[in-house]
Amino acid sequence: MTHPTRRLILSLPLILAGALPMHAQTPAAPAWSLPSLDGKTLKSQDYRGKILLLVNSASLCGYTPQYEALQALQDKYGPKGLVVLAVPSDDFHQEKASNAEVKDFCTLTYGLTLPIAEISHVKGPEAVEPYRWLATQGFVPQWNFNKVLFDGQGHVAGTWGAPAEPLGGEIEAAISRLLG
Repeated sequence: MTHPTRRLILSLPLILAGALPMHAQTPAAPAWSLPSLDGKTLKSQDYRGKILLLVNSASLCGYTPQYEALQALQDKYGPKGLVVLAVPSDDFHQEKASNAEVKDFCTLTYGLTLPIAEISHVKGPEAVEPYRWLATQGFVPQWNFNKVLFDGQGHVAGTWGAPAEPLGGEIEAAISRLLG
């Protein structure tokens, strides 16, 4: 039997990266909806049949420049069926004070056109769906810019922590495979 401290130490790199191993056959995520920064509602049913990259984001994080790569992914693969969805969160105390500030920052600083939800909780009892569901599957963001890839049927196809670059690595390769 593995000592609990040893198990924690062995798991620490995964926890710090924010990516916990997902079972290859997770059930499909239940239906969810989130209010968007542009006053509309983002609904999971609108993404069925599309590949969805869900990213918990924050405007004041050291990983915020990843917005450029996330928008580049949306531009490159959007016509083929990818949707990159940002979910701003202040759970790690690095988000602007209001949805209006987030919207201005994202559009003026990064020129984002990808869908962006309103500021939301992504961990704990107040987490919004789909993050509440992801927690039941063993994935809870440990920092900003954790990425979760869903296939066209709502199954988790991969998870990555904040350091994982959206372009040119594992994430883009997984998207490419799913879009086949």
